Amino acid sequence: RSDSLPRGTVADLIVVDKSDRTLTLLKRSKPLKTYRVALGANPVGHKQEEGDSRTPEGAYRIDFRKPDSRYHRALHISYPNPIDRQNARRRGVSPGDDIMIHGLPNGMGALGRLHLARDWTQGCIAVTNEEIEEIWRVVPDGAEVRLQP
Repeated sequence: RSDSLPRGTVADLIVVDKSDRTLTLLKRSKPLKTYRVALGANPVGHKQEEGDSRTPEGAYRIDFRKPDSRYHRALHISYPNPIDRQNARRRGVSPGDDIMIHGLPNGMGALGRLHLARDWTQGCIAVTNEEIEEIWRVVPDGAEVRLQP
């Protein structure tokens, strides 16, 4: 596709704007491309505990990738950080984990952009399968992820 990022492109920062439902890839503070996303089913506010269907807010990193994800492909975000763990422990709950940028559920890729009709994840950031393929290709492990309200 003509609007896809050229081979060899590497992004060093992912900014997710939760209120705008966008994910932007940047390199040296310059935007490369923006995607529309679906978020956790309860998107307002920072993730507090497992099962709250919230997408975290704050600064994290891509710490590993899952080629065999139930959601086509997935890039894992380093949530929970030590502060998230401490806050959950103080409240006597699990902070949850497994927060990812991922594609659509396996077998449902044909939904494409229709998945954007509502926020549907358990707290993850969802894009189409074509989009996660591109994001997977240009985002290295260790890239910074900023999740903004």
